[in-house]
Amino acid sequence: MTVPLHDSGTATLEVQAGPAADSVKITGRSPGRIAWNRLKKDKVALGGGIVVILLILVGAFAPVLCALVGQNPDTFHTNLLDASLGIGTPEGAFGGMSSTHLLGIDPTYGRDIFARIVYGAQISLIVAFGAAILTVIIGVICGLAAGFFGGWVDSAISRVMDILLAFPQLLFSIALISVMPTKLLGLAGSGPRVLVLIFVIGFFGWPYIGRIVRGQALSLREREFVEAARSLGGGSMYILFKELLPNLVAPILVYTTLMIPTNILNEAALSFLGVGVQPPTPSWGQMLSDSVQYYTVDPAYMVIPGLAIFITVLSFNLFGDGLRDALDPKGN
Repeated sequence: MTVPLHDSGTATLEVQAGPAADSVKITGRSPGRIAWNRLKKDKVALGGGIVVILLILVGAFAPVLCALVGQNPDTFHTNLLDASLGIGTPEGAFGGMSSTHLLGIDPTYGRDIFARIVYGAQISLIVAFGAAILTVIIGVICGLAAGFFGGWVDSAISRVMDILLAFPQLLFSIALISVMPTKLLGLAGSGPRVLVLIFVIGFFGWPYIGRIVRGQALSLREREFVEAARSLGGGSMYILFKELLPNLVAPILVYTTLMIPTNILNEAALSFLGVGVQPPTPSWGQMLSDSVQYYTVDPAYMVIPGLAIFITVLSFNLFGDGLRDALDPKGN
């Protein structure tokens, strides 16, 4: 039989009785184990999680994958373009797909699309995860401080959140990148652009998670375990990071998984508008922007990066939804 240890359902005690009266096996299950058992039942979320892991591996091992197929994202194959229509068009069906070029070549310079999609995944994931980390750090610290201390601290942080939520992020991104130096922190090429994208997306995204953490902190600061920590002499920093923060891990983790696909879309949109990473560095949004003038003669060049963005965002959303249900203590 299964005996609940707490009313919240965060842990259970399994008692298994054998044939003999003195044969009793007691097994405890941690909250993480309970969440994993719930997540395993959601096949859709597991499928999304598997695709997410594959995408991360693709981005991490992009050079290896390109070496296996014998292609490079910056190699021109202009000899495979048909200029009879006045613009470069890949020879063959479906944008020049073949055993050599698995996803065809682009109509601009004849570069291998598979290699550019793989390296584009690397850029998208770096920006998405980097911005998510920055967002979580700022949002959690500010949300905890606003919810726990209250008073003028809460008012000041809340007003800053309101200002950032109303700030025109796109216009600020364009203005910042237009005056950005070509070298930054020892980085050249697309490195400074990637850093700016991480900063802009992450900095303007923290108020969303900050509001969630603030609301949870307002509720938790009135709980008995916080009063017990105060009565034992615990300081504010101890209560914030040893008592409140561990109880906020689940919502923070769920929101982070749902925030990453939003960051991917933001990076693709900025690159589409020309304020993201610049050529020759591949980017899915940049490829979509380039494909606009070729979609009538080479629709595959638009479909492939569009599908890459769609599959990536959908997988993260499915996994995030499943993780949210698994970590919900009131879930079945």
